[in-house]
Amino acid sequence: MQNLPLFSPNPNDDFLDTGELPPEDEPSHYTVGELATYIRLKFEMDTHLRGVWVEGEVSNLSRAASGHLYFTIKDPEAQLKCVMWKSNVTRLAKLPEHGDKVVVLGNVGIYEQRSEYQLVAQVIQMAGLGDLNQQLELLKAKLAAEGLFDETRKRPLPFFPRRIGVVTSPTTAAFQDILKVLSRRFPVAEIILSPTLVQGEQAPPQIIAALERINRRDDIDVILLIRGGGSLEDLWCFNDERVVRAVAASRWPIVTGVGHEIDFTLVDFASDRRAPTPSAAAEMVTPEIETLRYGVEVLQERAHNAMQNHLDELRDDLSAYGRSLRHLSPYVRIQNYRQRVDDLTLRLQRGMVANLNTARQRLNTQEAALRANSPLAILSRGYAIVTRAGDGKRLTDAQDAAPGVDVVIQLDKGSLRAAVKSRELGE
Repeated sequence: MQNLPLFSPNPNDDFLDTGELPPEDEPSHYTVGELATYIRLKFEMDTHLRGVWVEGEVSNLSRAASGHLYFTIKDPEAQLKCVMWKSNVTRLAKLPEHGDKVVVLGNVGIYEQRSEYQLVAQVIQMAGLGDLNQQLELLKAKLAAEGLFDETRKRPLPFFPRRIGVVTSPTTAAFQDILKVLSRRFPVAEIILSPTLVQGEQAPPQIIAALERINRRDDIDVILLIRGGGSLEDLWCFNDERVVRAVAASRWPIVTGVGHEIDFTLVDFASDRRAPTPSAAAEMVTPEIETLRYGVEVLQERAHNAMQNHLDELRDDLSAYGRSLRHLSPYVRIQNYRQRVDDLTLRLQRGMVANLNTARQRLNTQEAALRANSPLAILSRGYAIVTRAGDGKRLTDAQDAAPGVDVVIQLDKGSLRAAVKSRELGE
């Protein structure tokens, strides 16, 4: 929910209707429920409305069938509706009655269904303790004005505290309770006890001295300031101004666990964290060892999976590099060249055979042509070649062979030798 402009800057001014539409990124209106929730959150975040003591006269007292107690406290100037849940009602030594003067401890909140603010009561005391409460409220206001309770002063708690300082009485049940909690949840932490009284007039200076001792150490991660439950007077040493200032000035983060859930003291506001009980304070400063083990197992599994995935990627890359190297290997290149030589040899052989066949065919064709045009081929058709026997001159003219000259007559098969008896000259 956005921060709503609930009130105009001047309470005497009315809201002005400018006629302008709101920006598109802001809602033009809010539901009643949204506004009531916003107001409730405002009340819950206001530390001045938590753990407040209010004095007044009881009226309109009623106890519901559920066990919850509903009543109003009032004075001449105003009245305040109150509710006390059954869990706190059962702790009351005596129920208040109509007309009783009481002092009520609680948190101011909002009942959203009716948009009514009310005090959620935790403790009801008779007004006889009013002087102490008044002193407490005055001191609380003074220290708050100095900034000792500011949220900006709160420090984060260490996640993995190796040494935990404890400021309390070693004879109390609260100390034994936190030892059990720490042993169960986080046994690896070392407990450094700085003993002190936690009740009575001598308690404030002893608590301050115990805090100073633990703060002089350089190996502390966090401090527990604890005490079990008790009455307002029993817990009053934790409202001592000197103790509150010592808590605020602590070198190390402090978690307070004083009393029960309904008990509030000023050290709770000055500390870095407030726990409702001592055991809760021990839980607040330590992680659960089983949770840590599970977290380590999860991280181990994630690391294993990440490493396995990385190894698989490297293995794939290595295989790819291997395939690339095989292509670049001299042996592979020689094999490729050999295969190429074989291919070229085969192509050469096939080419030579083809060329020889072509030449043979051409030769046969030429031979056939020669045979067809050869003079000897004419002889097979009954013709003859006549040459002079003396000089071998082929005779084509009868004038070249006088009577009596020997001639050779070449036939298709064999030859004849003859002498010219006579001749007939051609034209």
